[in-house]
This record gives sequence, structure tokens and C-alpha cells, in this order.
Amino acid sequence: MVSQALMLDAEKGELLKAPARIGKMGISEAKAFAALKSHSEAERRRRERINAHYATLRGLVPCTEKMDKATLLAAVISQVKEHKKNALEACKGLLVPMDDDEVKVETYFDGTLHFKASICCDYRPELLSDLRNAIDALPLKMVSAEISTLGSRLKNEFVLANRRNKNALDDAGAIQLLTNSIHQTLTSVLEKGSASPEYSPRTTTLPNKRRRVTFFDSSSSSS
Repeated sequence: MVSQALMLDAEKGELLKAPARIGKMGISEAKAFAALKSHSEAERRRRERINAHYATLRGLVPCTEKMDKATLLAAVISQVKEHKKNALEACKGLLVPMDDDEVKVETYFDGTLHFKASICCDYRPELLSDLRNAIDALPLKMVSAEISTLGSRLKNEFVLANRRNKNALDDAGAIQLLTNSIHQTLTSVLEKGSASPEYSPRTTTLPNKRRRVTFFDSSSSSS
């Protein structure tokens, strides 16, 4: 029996007749045609969706000249990077949680020595109590505390001062030692959350956060 086979032109998305060949048994010509037609329709709808998304991207790029798809994607990537850079610049000096887990400690003088410390991480139910207990164990008093949240991210910033008189920490070595102690205390709270199996978001699976620890000693502090 001689049957006429069909083949799909991937570029044109059209069904074409393939050279005839002799076959014994197999899928009937009607079934083969239906399967190829269904595939052709699915390909056509996929291309339409892709072209619609490209049209949307063209409307977002501030450029009126005709672009091919590769150039358009490059322009969009460049624009997204620029927006991200501008957003980070705008957030400087503001208490905004970032994507990276982070501990920062710095010192500054405002008539007396102050320690400015911050921790940024994912929220967990015990986080605030852990922070409070850890800071209470330090030989410092809390002057102020601020907290900011963004989605599941949380950032705490503390200003701490010496519990004794303001001249008790004139020695640079003592300041360095206490700064290290603050840093280690906050880092231990951060690591406790990472190691705890009790808290894991059930609604979504997130990749491990990058961790960044920043340390400023008194020589690099700002007033």
C-alpha cells in the first residue's frame, strides 16, 4: 500500500507533503494528519504569544527605531539593570531590606561613642526575641531601634551606647573588641535562623540567600 506522508515545516509552521513511501502498518493517514495539524496549531499559538510579548517589550523600551529580537532583548536587559542600579542608589540611607543576608557594624562619635548595627534576613517567628536576648547580653544599652519589612525580608537597625560613662571606651583596642562582640552576636542570630529546621516557608521554595557581612572599624566610621 502506498501512503502519502505529511511533514511539518518548522519555520513556516505549515504542513507539507513528504515523498510517498511504502509501509505495511502504522498510524492511519487521517490520524497522522490530525496529530500534525494539532501540533501545527500549538506551534502557531506559541509563536503568537511570543510575538505579543515582544510587542509589549517594544513599548517599554524608549526607542522608536526598528529592532530585531536580539537587539530588543539586549535593550530590555540593559534597561532592567539600569533601573535596578537606580533603585539601589535611591535606597541608600533608607532602612530597606535587600535580597542578601547581611550584618553590618560601625562606630561613630556624637559627643559619645555609639555603635550602629544592623541585620537583614528572612523573617522567622523567634527572630525579634532572639535579637532582644542577644543585645541584652551585651555590655551596652540600646539607644534606638528601627525595623523595616519587605515581603518576607526584614531589616533591624540598632544604635547602642556604653552603659558606663562616655569616656570608658577611649582605648581603640577596647572599642575594636566590643565592635567584634556586637558583630559576632548578630551573626550568631543570623546563623541560628539558617540552621533551624523548625522554620521553613511552606508556601514557596526559595533559593539559599547569599550572605554578606560588612564590618567597619572606628577608623572608617562617619559622624
